[in-house]
Amino acid sequence: MLNLKEKFEKENLFFDELFYKRCEDFSILLQQWGKIHNLTGSLHFEDIYENILDSVYPVNFIDNFESFADVGTGAGYPGLLLAIANPDKKCYLIEPRVKRVSFLNFVKNSLGLNNVEVLCKRVEEVKDIKVDLVTSRAVTNTSLLLKLTKNIIKDECSFLFYKGSMLDEEIKQAKINNVKIVSRKDRNYLYLKV
Repeated sequence: MLNLKEKFEKENLFFDELFYKRCEDFSILLQQWGKIHNLTGSLHFEDIYENILDSVYPVNFIDNFESFADVGTGAGYPGLLLAIANPDKKCYLIEPRVKRVSFLNFVKNSLGLNNVEVLCKRVEEVKDIKVDLVTSRAVTNTSLLLKLTKNIIKDECSFLFYKGSMLDEEIKQAKINNVKIVSRKDRNYLYLKV
């Protein structure tokens, strides 16, 4: 079994030792909390590592950004991991479920993630932030995500949506052009600038 650093380097992703330490600590905390609170599907380290890699893989192809909001963060994928990978960027984790918000705040404080703010709200209720990148994984379709996030985006904003097999239909339905699609395993990353 490859360790996390080896997995990342095989994908041409290179981070400092603090990143890997925080990912290891996150994995342990997720296992501990997940057994009690049912936060995510599989709690095997190999599956957690794959989800971490899936979460941060887009740093290879997205443009620079100053702040981002992750919609429906759940147990931390992808937003919390993107915040760990980008400690100098302001991160808002938007999650309406209280037990997941408690977990995210616990991880934030345990790992010393000063760039993270956890919001216990639905994205359409968030009014007081403006970001230049919006991320989301497995929340809803692209059209609805674009509509629900209008109140939190700057004039120039990018979107990074983690999608599966319905991507082509969602792009047609959303009537969007100039999208970049990057595929890895069963994942399609939809990257869009407006």
